[in-house]
This record gives sequence, structure tokens and C-alpha cells, in this order.
Amino acid sequence: MSALWKALASALSQPACRLSDSHASIRGADLLAAIERIADRLLGLGVRRAASRLDNGLAWLNFEFALQSLGCLHVPLPTYFSPEQVGHALDLVGVDALLLPAGVAPAGAAWRPLSDWPLAATGLWLREPRSTPLPSGARLVTFTSGTTAQPKGVCLEDELLLRVALSLGEASAAARVERHVSVLPLATLLEQVGVMAALLAGASVHLPSLSQLGYSGASGLDAKRFLHTIAVARGHSLILVPQLLEGLICELEAGFELAQPLRFVAVGGAQVAADLHQRAETLGLPVFEGYGLSECGSVVALNRPGSNRPGSVGLPLPHLRLRIDPNGELQVAGARMLGYVGSTSGDDDALDSEWLSTGDLVRFDDDGYLYIAGRRKHQFITAYGRNVNPEWPEAALTAQPSIAQAFVHGEARPFNVAVLVPRGSDRSDAELQAALDQVNASLPDYARISRWLRAEQPFAIANGLATANGRLRREAILARHQDAIELLYAASPNPYRSAGREMGLAV
Repeated sequence: MSALWKALASALSQPACRLSDSHASIRGADLLAAIERIADRLLGLGVRRAASRLDNGLAWLNFEFALQSLGCLHVPLPTYFSPEQVGHALDLVGVDALLLPAGVAPAGAAWRPLSDWPLAATGLWLREPRSTPLPSGARLVTFTSGTTAQPKGVCLEDELLLRVALSLGEASAAARVERHVSVLPLATLLEQVGVMAALLAGASVHLPSLSQLGYSGASGLDAKRFLHTIAVARGHSLILVPQLLEGLICELEAGFELAQPLRFVAVGGAQVAADLHQRAETLGLPVFEGYGLSECGSVVALNRPGSNRPGSVGLPLPHLRLRIDPNGELQVAGARMLGYVGSTSGDDDALDSEWLSTGDLVRFDDDGYLYIAGRRKHQFITAYGRNVNPEWPEAALTAQPSIAQAFVHGEARPFNVAVLVPRGSDRSDAELQAALDQVNASLPDYARISRWLRAEQPFAIANGLATANGRLRREAILARHQDAIELLYAASPNPYRSAGREMGLAV
């Protein structure tokens, strides 16, 4: 039995521990009994590597904890993965069991259903075990959304997950969280460790379904329904990505009131614009920005009560160490994956070193707070030789009320252009131009946006233009809008410098 499962079992057994979803509420001790029944069934079946593809809820947590108690490998698959991505992940890992919603069947003839599976509203499917090599000690494989069609499987051990969860609990302790509401998909590593951290800190957990939260398909979100679900749950803590934070703030600014104030709102996945921080502060929202990556077990740094510096991603968590290499790239020691699926050593000459390179360009201030400048591989060099990290102007653009998403491009070009997704189809070109002018006024000339166009459609998981946590798939966006971008460059040598203003080109 791993130290992680011992700690979680102890937390679940506490009298005050309760867990709930859209359909039921249960004491932690009763969930432990249900977990034992599921674990006994899995043990009898000889399951060693299992995957799940479920909505958020108690069933997901029941299965995950049953696998943890047995020391079996779990591969949580996001519901937004395409059938091709699901098949790729299952075959890559060599999964021998797959948990799906009742009535849903996996693709392929190799799978056979189990007739007497005890977990309600789900069905377990089995196939012959496959001898795919994995790093020793791997207990969880989380698939990064990445920038390619086939995501990479990151292998993690229980010991690292426990250290991350305990560090998160320590960082948020001053907020006195008694009830955590899970609003990101549970297949997301950040939400998994967030739930573990809440339980280990003595909090109860509510797991509403994604549809109850207002998610629709892979990219839609009903912000009013999202906020209503949070309000009814009467939770103290949330984990959000910046787009969800923006939706939350907009609804609160429009007059929606929470019956119970939030105490701790952690935000990660992408940079939070300064304007968004200011709006949150005006509303009294306790927003704490953080930073992490799957290869380090999720969270690496986090702002926290009493140590919150907006604009930074906070101080390093206590279980790890950080440094900056000569090229300005962040490196992490003390928290690292075991490797990627398909290689016992990872990718990965990097795993032979104590320090893991993150690919992120960063700086520390004099007090040790970490600031992210952008991805090293995303940085482009203009035709004038100036380095630009596009996340910087993109964050400023999406902080504008009229702009939901933004992609900035200028590699080897005399000026920069942007592809903009308006916040609502009724936003006029004049509104978007006014927002861009306001942003440009705050940027140096080499980072300003000279021309722009409307995106063909929002950057979403479903169309391959965004990852699960809202990060842009840059190569895909550029390829999708390449012809229209070329027209922008052909229209003027540098319209920002020559005319100062330029209406967008709708495509």
C-alpha cells in the first residue's frame, strides 16, 4: 500500500469528510467501503492497467481510489479526446481494462464487457493484457494535450503526487478551505491533485457533472450556469484556467452574487492578464495565480494567502527547487516524471540529469517570486531582430472585454499581426480595433499589433486549435489562417506606423 493511499484513506475515514456529485452525497467512510468492493472485483479480474473515460462524479473518484489502493496503473482519458486519440492512448499504454459510462462501448473487437460490474452507471470492458514497457513505479499516466494530434503520456509515481498534494494543502492552509468544488475535468492532472490536496487538508469535495457546470461539447461554456452551480455548491475553493476566471468575473460584474464568498481561487494553465487581476481584486475575489506542468506532477509555484503578488505565479512549492539556466529557461529539481510512455528513460536525455528543463522563459524578483515570460519555443524574432514572447501581448488583448482569445504572430516579419476571437459574435470591428489600440498604447513598438483579423471560429479542443487547459495550438492556428495572414502582410508595409489605425479583415 502506497503512502499516498494510506494518507487518502485516513482522510476519507474522518467523520467530517463528505463527498458529493450531481446525484448523491456520501460520507468518506461509506465511500471507503465502496472503494473496497470495487478493488476486490478488480483484484479478482487480475487488472493491472486500467483506463477511464467518465464525466466528473463519484464514480470517477471511486475507480481512481480503488486502483490506488491496489497499486494499479490508471490512465484517465478526457471526454473530449477523439476516438483516434483514445485508441492511441489505450494501445500505447497497453491497457487491459476500460471504464466507460453505462451503454457506451469501446471501438474494436478485442474488448469484451463484464456482466456483473458493481459500480453503478458505468460499464467495465476487458481485453487481453499487453506487454508494453513502462517506467518502473508508474502509477498514473496523464496525457498532455500538447501541440500534436497524438498526445504524450507522462508517467508519474504516487510519491510525487503525494508531495504535490501536501504542498498545495500547506500553501492554501490560511484560506481555511472546508469545501472544494471540482470544476475542471477530473481527467486533468491539475484537478486530480487539487482534489487530493483538499481531502488531505480535511476538506469535503463536491464533484458536479460537466453538463451541470455549463460545459457543452469540447469548447462551449454557459457562464451563468457555471456560476449558478458554484453558488449552489457553497464551496470555498476552485481551480480555474484564465478563461473560466474571465467568465466568472464577467458574471459577477453583471450583478450575480455568491451566497457564500470564495476563499481560495487557484488559477493556472496560462498567463493571467494584469487587468483580470485588478477586476478580481475589485470584486473581492481571492485569486491566486500559479504555474506547473505535467512533467513535474502539476503545480510548481503558487501565490497564496499572505504571499500574493499579482503578475507573478508565486513562490516555489516546498517540495522542489527551481533555477534559471544561462538562456533564461526554468529548470526544476525534486519533482519530475518517471518518463514518457514508450520509453523507459523518458524522452529523454533530460531524465539523466537532476534538473528538468521546462521550456519556459522566466525571471525571479528580489523576494523570490517567479514570473513567466513565455514558452522558449513560442518566442519569435521579428525582421528587426527583436525577440517577442507572444503570450505577453495575447494576455493583454484577452484582458479586454471585447476579446475572448488572441493569437499573435510576427516571426521574421516587419510587424506583428493578430487573429482575434471576439467575446460574442455581435462585437463590431470598431470595438475590436478600439481594444487593440488600448493594448498597443501599453506596449513597446516591437510588440504592438499592426493588423488583425477575425478568427474563422473560436480556438477550441474540438477543432484542434486549443488544448484542454486553454493553451493555443499555435502551429494549427497559423496553418488554419495562413492565407488570411499573408493578405494582412501584403496590404501594407507597416500600417501601425504609417496610419496608426487599421480595421480588421474579417474572414
